[in-house]
Amino acid sequence: MKAIVFADVVDAWSYVGAVRFERAAALHSILTGEPVEISYRAASFDAPVPTSEVVAAARITGIDLNVDEVVPADSTDAWRLLTWAESVGPDVQRELLHQLWRAHLLEGADVADGFVLASRAALAGLGLETAEALLASDEYRTEVEQQRETAALIGASASPFVVVDARHTLAGVHSQDDYLRALQHIAAQH
Repeated sequence: MKAIVFADVVDAWSYVGAVRFERAAALHSILTGEPVEISYRAASFDAPVPTSEVVAAARITGIDLNVDEVVPADSTDAWRLLTWAESVGPDVQRELLHQLWRAHLLEGADVADGFVLASRAALAGLGLETAEALLASDEYRTEVEQQRETAALIGASASPFVVVDARHTLAGVHSQDDYLRALQHIAAQH
């Protein structure tokens, strides 16, 4: 089973939903012995949700958001690094994405800042100098734009937006149990 999660580095709902989906996918794999391969793509979500709601949902998930110190940022360069990271491996992409979510939503770091991005890439196991060179170029910019266009074309309006096996979609944040049930239902259809 393959899942693509359309999300945004600067969107708290993307973080909460992705963590819940990842946990459900891991549980599904434990229960069935079948892996769920997860990759991430850039998307833009316009509808901000009241802070108290996302903070409460995050807390239930075990994430202690620090919304008072969030620095507004454009996530394009972050997604350029994430697109490169996926070419190295899906685990590297996931680790970098979580590094960036923690930096932005827990630590108040500016995820549009080249130093923050390159250092988080290094923490995820990517080469610091390669990350800096990538950020100094336009490499992967077109790919990120295409990812966002694809998200819009398929109607990814709620974050995160999960596409499973290129046919099934799960829009918005759900409970871990609901994600697990959805994966079980999809697996039963195969």
